[in-house]
Amino acid sequence: MQIDLKGWGVGYIPAFQQHCLVHLLNSVAGMREWFAQTDERSALPRIPVMVNMTSASASSNKAKHDESIIHPTPSLQISGRNSIMMDEDSDEDEEFQEQEEYSTGLEGEVKKEAMEEEAAEEIDLSCFSGNLPHVDRDNARDCWRISDGNNFRVRSKHFCYDKSKIPAGKHLMDLVAVDWFKDTKRIDHVARRKGCAAQVASGKGLFSMVINVQVPGSTHYSMIFYFVTRKLEPGSLLQRFVDGDDEFRNSRLKLIPSVPKGSWIVRQSVGSTPCLLGKAVDCNYIRGPNYLEIDVDIGSSTVANGVLGLVIGVITTLVVDMAFLVQANTADELPERLIGAVRVSHIELSSAIVPTLDAESS
Repeated sequence: MQIDLKGWGVGYIPAFQQHCLVHLLNSVAGMREWFAQTDERSALPRIPVMVNMTSASASSNKAKHDESIIHPTPSLQISGRNSIMMDEDSDEDEEFQEQEEYSTGLEGEVKKEAMEEEAAEEIDLSCFSGNLPHVDRDNARDCWRISDGNNFRVRSKHFCYDKSKIPAGKHLMDLVAVDWFKDTKRIDHVARRKGCAAQVASGKGLFSMVINVQVPGSTHYSMIFYFVTRKLEPGSLLQRFVDGDDEFRNSRLKLIPSVPKGSWIVRQSVGSTPCLLGKAVDCNYIRGPNYLEIDVDIGSSTVANGVLGLVIGVITTLVVDMAFLVQANTADELPERLIGAVRVSHIELSSAIVPTLDAESS
């Protein structure tokens, strides 16, 4: 890669050419890392240039067919819509519109199954607390609430055959508390903290999944989500994820993000494309006696750091939805179900507290 400035500016800023080149290379590295997050690696590229570069002799009929597939997409946005990610956003493409009626028919079936599964006694949530307030009111600030699972689309029971997706419905686990921490160093293994929601759940015989989203910087921040359930169903995808090895976990842990309120550039940068967290950033898994903690290091990714730079400066103006789930790859694992989903609103950096971590706790 080269950049030729044709003389302008070179005499005044000798290092300018190298400076530009470094920025170009960083951008290319970021793009490469972004596309590496695709969880359907066998998908055929949907950009006509990429398809036809190696087959100049392709027939005009095939070219027209390729064109008809691409043109419904209004633009190719690297950060908002990954056009090479075949399946994760395919439910919004016009080429799958004929499947919408069929997919809608599946929604009632999945909702019915979910209601039957969750008929058991609900967990008493009053004993759990975190330092970030739980407020269900709209337009509340510096707080969290549970996001409706139907705001997110996941793989249906028939995804292997028709790539259809359906609203996610009820969560598998209950989000019981959210902590918002800061420190001079990265905050790891928060589930060992005495009195935290995971420890309280363990004392009641409940199982917790703790997701610790680590935000790097001169001050390190962590937003921790505590999901709780009565027990893991033996043989279920969630149980296999919890008790699996790190390679299996990295290939299955999925995040679906959304920014319902925020500036256009932030909404486009974050997007709503599902992302396999273990392939995008470094995840550290800590299996405790009654919990699994997942420390998600946002600073380990070039792309995530770039998006984070946009988000952190305007975080008080944002409403962000996040849904976590274990990706289903085979027919017997479908349909997908959310571990849980959360909405955080207008977060203030100043409200984060310095935690006290007890190394002796487990």
